[in-house]
Amino acid sequence: MNTKELAIKAHKLKVRSAEICVARGVGHITSALSCAEIMTVLYYSVMRYDRQNPEWPGRDRFVMSKNHGSVITYPILADIGYITEAFLNTFECDGSILGAHSKICVPGCEFSGGSLGIGLGVSCGMAWAAKNEKSERLVFCLAGDSECQEGSIWESIMFAGFNKLRNLVMIIDRNGEGCTDFIERTVDIEPLREKMEGFGWEYREVKDGHDINELLQVFSDLRERDSAKPLCIGARTIKGHGVPFLINKPWLHGQTPSGKDGELLLKLLKEEKYGLE
Repeated sequence: MNTKELAIKAHKLKVRSAEICVARGVGHITSALSCAEIMTVLYYSVMRYDRQNPEWPGRDRFVMSKNHGSVITYPILADIGYITEAFLNTFECDGSILGAHSKICVPGCEFSGGSLGIGLGVSCGMAWAAKNEKSERLVFCLAGDSECQEGSIWESIMFAGFNKLRNLVMIIDRNGEGCTDFIERTVDIEPLREKMEGFGWEYREVKDGHDINELLQVFSDLRERDSAKPLCIGARTIKGHGVPFLINKPWLHGQTPSGKDGELLLKLLKEEKYGLE
């Protein structure tokens, strides 16, 4: 896909994610909107997988460590054929496997999440296994910047750096917000570059995590990268991207607008033109 096609795909994924959240009145839509372009570039330009076989052994692995953002993954899994489009409408319904937090019972999901801070450790295990098997598969882990306040994250960072897991790519969604406040007012993770490099990682910064071109550039050399170090990509994003009344409001974490606000959310997303001009 070219840049415009990827931007259109990201736009459609955001709208569809919002639709299923608004229909049920639940879901972490602000967290999904902050990583939509990242997820689009990963699934439609970077990662290797088999649309006909979710269990293909040679596939790259993706772990949604900031698992509350999982609602953005479901339209992707439907689009690539792992689940049906109609199945999306069961999101958060009684008995459905499509919950606010994704589980490995969903075709294409590699990780059962919930509590923050554990996804990177699981990713380290996957990368360690691939390294020992001399497999070419890569492991991608998407974490939140507020999640990086967890001690378990730093234990995993230390492990990956020490063991030179060059097949591990950690993307940090740097939207600057936790569930109650901005992270700079709780436990700031800066200086992030110096910390990651100190633990034996390569660090790259994405100034605009909603810019398709910038994302494509930062991911362009992953398989040919001349380094034994794991890679961390810090992507600056906006929580609630594309919906002005959701931006810079940490207390809206985990809330889906309903009624007229829900209608406005969908209207604004459908009219959004970021990256589509």
